[in-house]
Amino acid sequence: MATDGGIHHHARGERREPSLSYRRIRFQKGLYADFHHFFLLTEGEAELEFDDGEHRRLQGPALAFLPPQAQCEVSMAAGAEAYLIGASPQIMVDAIGDKVESYSLRIFIEQPKLIEEPDAVSVNEINPLISGFVRELGDPYRASWMVVSAYMRLILMAVWRTSGGEKAEQRGRGESGSALQRYRQLVEVWFRQHRPISDYAAELGVTTDRLHSICQRALGRSPIQLLHERVVQEAKLRLERSARNIQEISDSLGFRDPTYFSHFFKRKTGHSPAGYREIARASAGSENSVLSSGYADWP
Repeated sequence: MATDGGIHHHARGERREPSLSYRRIRFQKGLYADFHHFFLLTEGEAELEFDDGEHRRLQGPALAFLPPQAQCEVSMAAGAEAYLIGASPQIMVDAIGDKVESYSLRIFIEQPKLIEEPDAVSVNEINPLISGFVRELGDPYRASWMVVSAYMRLILMAVWRTSGGEKAEQRGRGESGSALQRYRQLVEVWFRQHRPISDYAAELGVTTDRLHSICQRALGRSPIQLLHERVVQEAKLRLERSARNIQEISDSLGFRDPTYFSHFFKRKTGHSPAGYREIARASAGSENSVLSSGYADWP
């Protein structure tokens, strides 16, 4: 778990009390340039202004989720009250984890979300989580990476469910779609264990040939290709966004030794892990096709 720079370099939590004049907040600025943000407007009016010219008016209660690529700022009207929280990529990696729901959350956080009229149940669930996140960071003697990460996981799950992600995922699952989705979920749980594809097929109750056919037809890749792509994607994320050394990353991904991991990574990407990390650091803040663009790269 990366803690370089302290928790306050990786998370922000602010409560914006009502003011007599309007206020403007730039989300992706300075230290917070690559943060994922939640803006919870509890009372009053506000307006989101995106760099591409789009404007969205908000009337509290309302909630906006803004990934780093959603470049925007918010104008809060006089009398408006809100919470603003944000988390670095390292916190997001810890919060999303490697459970069954992790695949869905990885895809979910790639796009901005706006919940303009949350129901009372959702408000009652999300408000105390966000205020708890802010409260944890507000106590310098108590602020804990583990607690902040846990709050972020609960917030992500609550917002994902509120926005209909869980129901949308359940709809449209045919037999093949269901098997493919469950394969992805199993990969999230097992990809560090380097299990054979036959284990996945057995768990899904299909033959290896059937699983191969489903993956090829839907995505044009074999199950083993998809599995390897997921391992490579996680390795890229950790090389880019964590302070762990190569051996620690190799161990965390279940490789028997760092040399084997290095050979595997170079075979799949054309770069050694150390070389990839150097490119990532040199390219920070710019577009580079060799770098991971986010969690949604794995299909």
